[in-house]
Amino acid sequence: MKINLKATGIELTEAITNYAEKKVNALEKYINKPEGSYLARVEVARTTRHHKEGFIFKAEIHITGSGFDVYAASEAEDLYAAIDMAEAETAHELQSEKGRHRRLLRKGQRAFKNAILGIGSRFRRK
Repeated sequence: MKINLKATGIELTEAITNYAEKKVNALEKYINKPEGSYLARVEVARTTRHHKEGFIFKAEIHITGSGFDVYAASEAEDLYAAIDMAEAETAHELQSEKGRHRRLLRKGQRAFKNAILGIGSRFRRK
């Protein structure tokens, strides 16, 4: 998986890079595409500077490839927590997409089988 990592308003340290890459690479198990056929764009940012106490961090994960497009974003007071929440939301979206694909495939197979057997058709063989 190709990963593009971008930081806005904060310095992109090696620890943040390693953590984000580890979390995004864990999402590969939900994708049934050949290696390298998809791109993950990850953006971590500090959203505002005007809070009286602490910062609010944002993490966005956008995975695109042939046939799918998944996006998730989250905000938290801790950067690592924001990355974790975005990864969990992306995993949920990928599982949902995988289930949707499987459901449509089975529905098509069932329709083809019924057409061959003449089940459910107006013009049934007698």
